[in-house]
Amino acid sequence: MQTDLSIPPTTSGLMSLPTDRADAAALNPLNHYQIIRRNGAVVPFEPNKIAVAMMKAFLAVHGTQGAASASVREVVEELTQNVVRALMRSRPGGGTFHIEDVQDQVELGLMRSSNHEVARAYVLYRERRTQERSQQSQAVSPVAQEPALQVMDQGQRVALDLKYLKTLMVNACAGLGKDVSPEPIMAETMRNLYDGVPMEEVYKASILASRTLIEKDPDYTYVTARLLMHTIAKEILGKEVTQDQMAEEYINYFPQFIKKGIDNDLLDAKLAQFDLKKLAEALKPERDLQFDYLGLQTLYDRYFLHVRKQRIEMPQAFFMRVAMGLSVNEIDREARAIEFYEVLSSFDFMSSTPTLFNSGTLRPQLSSCYLTTVPDDLDGIYESIKENALLSKFAGGLGNDWTRVRAMGSHIKGTNGESQGVVPFLKVVNDTAVAVNQGGKRKGAVCTYLETWHLDIEEFLELRKNTGDDRRRTHDMNTANWIPDLFMRRVMEKGDWTLFSPSDCPDLHDKFGADFEKAYTAYEAKAERGEIKPSKKVPATDLWRKMLSMLFETGHPWITFKDACNVRSPQQHAGVVHSSNLCTEITLNTSDTETAVCNLGSVNLARHLKDSSSGKVLDHDKLKKTISTAMRMLDNVIDINYYAVKKARDSNIRHRPVGLGLMAFQDALYEMRISYASQAAVEFADQSMEAICYYAYWASTELSKERGQYSSYKGSLWDQGILPLDTIDLLARERGGYVEVDRSATLDWNALRQKIKADGMRNSNCVAIAPTATISNIIGVDASIEPCFGNLSVKSNLSGEFTVINSYLVRDLKRLGLWDDVMVMDLKHFDGSLRPIDRVPQDIKALYATAFEVETTWLVEAAARRQKWIDQAQSLNIYMAGASGKKLDDTYKLAWLRGLKTTYYLRTSSATQVEKSTVNAGSHNAVSASGAPSAGMGAIEAAAAAAQAQMAAVPATDIKFCAIDDPGCEACQ
Repeated sequence: MQTDLSIPPTTSGLMSLPTDRADAAALNPLNHYQIIRRNGAVVPFEPNKIAVAMMKAFLAVHGTQGAASASVREVVEELTQNVVRALMRSRPGGGTFHIEDVQDQVELGLMRSSNHEVARAYVLYRERRTQERSQQSQAVSPVAQEPALQVMDQGQRVALDLKYLKTLMVNACAGLGKDVSPEPIMAETMRNLYDGVPMEEVYKASILASRTLIEKDPDYTYVTARLLMHTIAKEILGKEVTQDQMAEEYINYFPQFIKKGIDNDLLDAKLAQFDLKKLAEALKPERDLQFDYLGLQTLYDRYFLHVRKQRIEMPQAFFMRVAMGLSVNEIDREARAIEFYEVLSSFDFMSSTPTLFNSGTLRPQLSSCYLTTVPDDLDGIYESIKENALLSKFAGGLGNDWTRVRAMGSHIKGTNGESQGVVPFLKVVNDTAVAVNQGGKRKGAVCTYLETWHLDIEEFLELRKNTGDDRRRTHDMNTANWIPDLFMRRVMEKGDWTLFSPSDCPDLHDKFGADFEKAYTAYEAKAERGEIKPSKKVPATDLWRKMLSMLFETGHPWITFKDACNVRSPQQHAGVVHSSNLCTEITLNTSDTETAVCNLGSVNLARHLKDSSSGKVLDHDKLKKTISTAMRMLDNVIDINYYAVKKARDSNIRHRPVGLGLMAFQDALYEMRISYASQAAVEFADQSMEAICYYAYWASTELSKERGQYSSYKGSLWDQGILPLDTIDLLARERGGYVEVDRSATLDWNALRQKIKADGMRNSNCVAIAPTATISNIIGVDASIEPCFGNLSVKSNLSGEFTVINSYLVRDLKRLGLWDDVMVMDLKHFDGSLRPIDRVPQDIKALYATAFEVETTWLVEAAARRQKWIDQAQSLNIYMAGASGKKLDDTYKLAWLRGLKTTYYLRTSSATQVEKSTVNAGSHNAVSASGAPSAGMGAIEAAAAAAQAQMAAVPATDIKFCAIDDPGCEACQ
């Protein structure tokens, strides 16, 4: 790399800072940052130098003429802004960067932008300069001396205790294998210190230093978590504590924590009635070592209780607090609290985020999902919007059915006018969700459902478009199609479809299956005779094509199937399922008198495997035990829960539905050495879901025997001896065919039938698979039933950007002698994919194929095997590389034929490029309208200001894979 090349005159002032901006200077966020040079000097942070270094790299590869082009200047400017943002995210409140940190981000930015040759030249240049500096250092001073640093500790300037710092790192690395050592952490930490640095910054530097090594070996994530745990313990306990001392400290601290929480109006006073000493002695401090860095950081940032921003809750106290909150009504409270604590703290099972947030608090809003149906009158419409606001205020995710509201052009009897239809009201719903931002904690989240025969359906499909009249757009709200089977048959048979206003055919809303078809065809005949106006006839395939086009273009509306949800519902005797929820896994009845509620929790499938002669297999005994405890926890939520709306309480107490789900399906496949894209994976999806459902239903009968049947049990499918597997035949009968589903079983379902006949059911519904995005992060597994999104990906939280690597893959690559720095760089360059890396064996590539490398049909086939056992539904993301109209058509028709009840997000990419982190611009990296820069600022400062504004608003979390595609939402997780 030719370092003596001068910068051309056209680029010498590249992104130079404006000179006349005295007012803007005070607001410039870059003023809060400094750079530590290699000689230890601390100097101001000057992003211009980043631009110069990048331009030199482009010059070295493309020459003076090529690098001087406007396109290269634009690339360098954009890359520089990206580097500045990334650095700021690593120190949100200001601070110091070592010069090597900056160069690391430049290197990463060049690789991510696909400027691979320039990145390579930059890497080689850095390596050569490192060697030159090493030689110069040896020539000047053959024996290197440790710098004698002074630090500020409790207001005193003292010498840094290097021995203690090294011991801290040695302890953090203990038991993690020969590839994890304290030396590089120590070296990197020392490199980032300066004379007079506060001791808190020393600890922070050690965490950041360890974090940079995660890409070298994923076990460094546990080292980083342990170093973070040290700072958490110091903050909460007020002193330095080693892991060996933690058991005694927990026993002393726990009763004080409960008292402090009660005194500060954070915890329910009922918790003081527990035997706190007994519970403290049951805590297992060694389980603090199970956390990876992202998991512990997520808990710290968002879940632990705090008083005036200072945390008061340690990890094991957090799990026990949740367990106590769920056992307040138990007879032997302490025994049940310890039982619940065991499944939570071992990561065998995890309650959903609302339960984790609020269990044991003064307002225990523990449920995840609320479903409502909106009536066709002004009072009812605005009462429904008010309910949305109240439910959203206390952290509920919402699913609204708007099918009953009359269409545009319909007659309004009271005023003799014409209706404006559904869409203007949906704009209000959208803005309400934004305004009532869940108690100031996170954005409101709502999904609106509309049936396919509604006359406003074509405009409904366009709600999420970025063009058109913005008054008829809902940019923040999810939408979903609620599709009758008759429409799908018309699509398959290339027939016509008629659209109506529900004011002319109100009974269609409550009909499904053959009853719906009979009524609908009668209305069609009336419309043909001109007896129903307005109405509209369209080719069914044209409307289907528009549905898929909008889904591809905007990600909405999602595809969900009305008849599969109703015909297979065990509660069809007590009402109608009019919609699903925010994440499409809940299928419960709604009416004018009932708002459906569901509370969630998920089994960690990877923790329920055992060794056998043929490898890893499902551990049925452990799974049954875990699910028995989990179902009791979920059932307890119903009675403990705070209900903001009376209709929600009435419905939940009457029917007592719960939603047990799973996570770590992909992790389990890795353990079993099964590729996601294989028949073996489909069979495992079948057998694992069969076991989960069997034990969940069995646990509900046991609870029924102990506590009594749910109120509306009589007449349900359970009462009739009809189990979810049997309802596939009901669906086929109602559809007149078009159901192609495997019916095989391995467990004794007749025994379960007899058990239900004898003891009944405690819960109307038991199983639903939620997205689990945030709780999966907490326990360090892949979310829900998702395939791995990337073997090497970047996740973001308030502590900054850092690397997450597939530890299973690294283990295999080490075994094959393939894990090295070049492999890390290749994985970065190829977006976490192994496919283009020639030296990786094909069987490893197949096992660790990422989501967009798994053919979409495998996702649908696995989901179909699960759905046959589930009494509700599953949150199924559809990943599709190289999407086309035919592929979309085939995929969603297959989902219908396989009997799926719902689908969730469609996630598409080109065949060669996958966007790993933020899907929507404006959440982390883009300059949003609300964060518009000051007129006097330059491009870099503007980007920095916007980044800082976003960091203040965006909660700490991860890849945007959840209900509203935003890291601030945990509605169903």
